[in-house]
Amino acid sequence: MAVRVRVPTPLRRFTAGVDEVPADGASIKAVIEDLERRHPGMRERLLDEKGDIRRFVNIYLNGDDIRFLDAINSKVKDGDDISIVPAIAGGR
Repeated sequence: MAVRVRVPTPLRRFTAGVDEVPADGASIKAVIEDLERRHPGMRERLLDEKGDIRRFVNIYLNGDDIRFLDAINSKVKDGDDISIVPAIAGGR
């Protein structure tokens, strides 16, 4: 299943500077594994040691935060859009 993954600037060094890449998989987890196969180094930036999404990484499936869906097991289908958005901390 081909989906489109939008890659944030800090991770583009793994995609040769490309801001949007295709990936295959039936779930977010499978898509991340495919991203790792195509662009080594991505998985460890997205997942922690337990295989969960890192605390300061947000992933959106068609505009919906996967934390409010089925998290890493959220199902994807052909044509879906996935956006990886690093969390930004700030304030006083």
